[in-house]
Amino acid sequence: MKLDDFDFELPEGLIATRPARPRSSARLLHAGEKLIEDLHVRDLTGQRWRDSAQGRVSARIEVTLLEPQADGNWSALAKPLRKLAPGETVVFSDALSADVVGLKGGLRLRFNLSGQDFDAALNAAGAMPLPPYIAAKRPPDAQDREDYQTIWARRQGAVAAPTASLHFDEGLIAALRARGVEMTFVTLHVGAGTFLPVTVEDVTTHRMHAEWGEVTQAAAQEINTTRAAGGRIIPVGTTALRLIETAAAEDGTMTAWQGDTDIFIYPGYRFRVTDGLMTNFHLPKSTLMMLVSALMGTDRIRAIYAHAVAQAYRFFSYGDASLLLPQSDAKDRSSDTEGRKMTVETDRPLS
Repeated sequence: MKLDDFDFELPEGLIATRPARPRSSARLLHAGEKLIEDLHVRDLTGQRWRDSAQGRVSARIEVTLLEPQADGNWSALAKPLRKLAPGETVVFSDALSADVVGLKGGLRLRFNLSGQDFDAALNAAGAMPLPPYIAAKRPPDAQDREDYQTIWARRQGAVAAPTASLHFDEGLIAALRARGVEMTFVTLHVGAGTFLPVTVEDVTTHRMHAEWGEVTQAAAQEINTTRAAGGRIIPVGTTALRLIETAAAEDGTMTAWQGDTDIFIYPGYRFRVTDGLMTNFHLPKSTLMMLVSALMGTDRIRAIYAHAVAQAYRFFSYGDASLLLPQSDAKDRSSDTEGRKMTVETDRPLS
């Protein structure tokens, strides 16, 4: 299994830099074993200041916070990292600053604030950490604070939003519930490794970065109940899929789970609890491209993506969506929604 097996030609103009408005107006590619159908998401209802020996100098850096540590410090990324040294203070605003307490094994920062004061100062000084393929085209702005959050974002801790969920608004949720679609919420703190490229030729030797996640007892029971009643489990986003596949037993039974997952899903993987997936369109040669290939089959996903490119679907975080159902080609989308459990991820990117 080679890296080139997951490559495809993607025109630059198909990379979305703003989301669709309203959210549910984004296009949705509905795909099964044979069926490819062009819909819209709304159709789911039918479906450094820097201190140095030379004094106080300016060195512009970009810092991305990853996660808080047990000792109160934060792990972070900085670009360029070479401009930082232990003992220096990074000033983000008049209210917010951080001391560099370590560099070995990754950047660690100790902030001057905590709790709600920290949250408020961070929101005022920070910007939404857009994916690199958007940030390379334009800087983040105030609009991204709304656009790059899901309507059910709750817990801070991710470096990226669960972008398949960006398509949902309150009206669509109400309509789905009216059709009998239930929702279960889980949490995965997406890490910086999600943006790292695969650099090995044999993809089976690629190592995933670990990310923290949680499936509560209530969420596990809800999924088990749906399966017992004959319903289908449809994760919204690859984050939710990876988490529930980590937490599920071999027979698909869910139990409460919390910890780090480095699950890598590529063709040949046997899905335990996932019956389908709603997800955006992914980068060539990415681990997520491998995941959808595992779900639908490599040849089938190539055909689906070729159709998406030919029909000018918008790609990546702010782009359009696909509904991938490997066991269903029913054109009556009403049957696709009834008895379905959509599992969504509630993580909230830090500013």
